[in-house]
Amino acid sequence: MSESKLAGQFFDAAIGLLERVRDEESSGIAEAGSVIAEAVAAGNRLFAFGAGHSSLPAMDVVYRAGGLALMNFLAVPGTAGIDVMPATLGSALERVDGLAAAVLDSSPAADGDVLVIISLSGRNALPVEMAMNARAIGMKVIGVTSVAYATETRSRHASGSFLKDHCDVVLDSKIAVGDAELSVAGIDAPFAPASTVVTSAIMQAVMAAAAGDLVARGVEPPMLRSGNVDGGHEWNGRVMQEYGDRIFFRH
Repeated sequence: MSESKLAGQFFDAAIGLLERVRDEESSGIAEAGSVIAEAVAAGNRLFAFGAGHSSLPAMDVVYRAGGLALMNFLAVPGTAGIDVMPATLGSALERVDGLAAAVLDSSPAADGDVLVIISLSGRNALPVEMAMNARAIGMKVIGVTSVAYATETRSRHASGSFLKDHCDVVLDSKIAVGDAELSVAGIDAPFAPASTVVTSAIMQAVMAAAAGDLVARGVEPPMLRSGNVDGGHEWNGRVMQEYGDRIFFRH
């Protein structure tokens, strides 16, 4: 099979998943946008969390051109992307009990705030406990996960539950267990993961829904502009000054 045909098949698979999410998760995305807009309008704070490669869509909505200025990345040391050596340590940390509680206790997150938790499998201790502890302190939790894992795998948390079981809103990325869209003769393992493409699109769709909801409430959404267009830095400076008490990536 030619390289170009495989590349085209990946695009087709990713587009198909995006279309499914658009059509099947539209009400959930609107609900998630409403939860975020309500928090913004009420003066509360917004956080996003993900471990490993699930951290990438979380970081994609923080401090970026065209993004909601109030989104903050809730960092768990050693689990964001592959920022530790060896990289396998990050995977091990996702299974550590108690880590989520320690991170939340030392963060500015509080009652009334919103936490978006991204976890493809939703089965490890870290995202499950993060959701449980966030709700215990009064936060609203939006989970972005593949619901298929809850029926095709076992939870690694002592409760036997998954991320989806501890959320106010659940958004299903539709990614198949294993996160690999292609299989061909000559390559023993399936390959070409699409979770980052799809989950990043879900996150941006939620941000767009939140912005629209804020306008409907009569609140101007605090958006950031690109620093590479004229006036962008000045615009962003004004937004960050006005909402500085809810923006933590500057401290």
